[in-house]
Amino acid sequence: MTSSSSSSIQQWTITEPYLNLHCGLGEGPFYEKASNTLRFVDIKKKRLHTVDLAKGPESVTTLQLDTCCTVTADIVGVDPADKILFGAKYGIAVLDRKSGSYEYVSKFQTDADNNRLRSNDGGADPHGRFWLGTMTDFDMGEFRPEGSVHLFKGRNAPVIKKTPVTIPNSVGWSPDGKTMYLTHSSSLTVFAYDYSGSDEAITNERVFYTHEGPGEPDGFRVDAEGNIWHAVYGESRVLKLSPEGKLVGQINLPTKNITCPQFVGTELFLTTAGMEKGEGTDAEVENSGGLYKIDVGVKGLDLFEFKLDA
Repeated sequence: MTSSSSSSIQQWTITEPYLNLHCGLGEGPFYEKASNTLRFVDIKKKRLHTVDLAKGPESVTTLQLDTCCTVTADIVGVDPADKILFGAKYGIAVLDRKSGSYEYVSKFQTDADNNRLRSNDGGADPHGRFWLGTMTDFDMGEFRPEGSVHLFKGRNAPVIKKTPVTIPNSVGWSPDGKTMYLTHSSSLTVFAYDYSGSDEAITNERVFYTHEGPGEPDGFRVDAEGNIWHAVYGESRVLKLSPEGKLVGQINLPTKNITCPQFVGTELFLTTAGMEKGEGTDAEVENSGGLYKIDVGVKGLDLFEFKLDA
């Protein structure tokens, strides 16, 4: 792993995975401070992986579920070693990590548990609510603009905040909490909004960043200086975007489909999706679906907890 800088942008290069589980669709990395563990999901294979960062890759454990697990969050007042919140097929659910059982907290407002859709990325906001997008499920053919971005408050029915969307992705907040970012991958756009916690409003929608290239912007995290570190699916890289939406840095990886980053101190962990033979070079395919890491010299903002009984 190397880093360099030039007159234009900073550059980092990762040459091999930290952990290669050959995920179908690795996503949703989340750092648990109390246990110094990193958890992440495999949406296609319906798995939750956890690795003890003090012990290293050999410590990874895997929980097999019977529903897709797309993103996770800690719950206020609950030990994450026992239970966490996760995005499931039909809404948000609480997962018992010891037994693997789960219970829905609230479901999307769709007719008869609409099987065409599943949850995708999202996250808890500064006020303990959970934003979660829906999109066309894998086995339903071509992705359509039939999804929505939902806001869950406790156990209440969610409120739709943006519709229609095709591939809604990460949400995040500026260091001062006044700006919310939302990625719509299929339109190659990262939107910014004025964020209000008091009335659940997002206003003044504007384009923060438009991607140019063969890939699509996927998941992101925000650092303590307000930069957005954005994974690009299909381009073997993660972009460092300034608070003004300008490209100021880039991480290069040895596989194409980069899905989402997560800060652990100044290290950035990166999930990736699997590739089939013929979709890239042999090396790109072999390195696909792995978990990567690199030190980028800046700390990220902590992710927020969900208030289950808000």
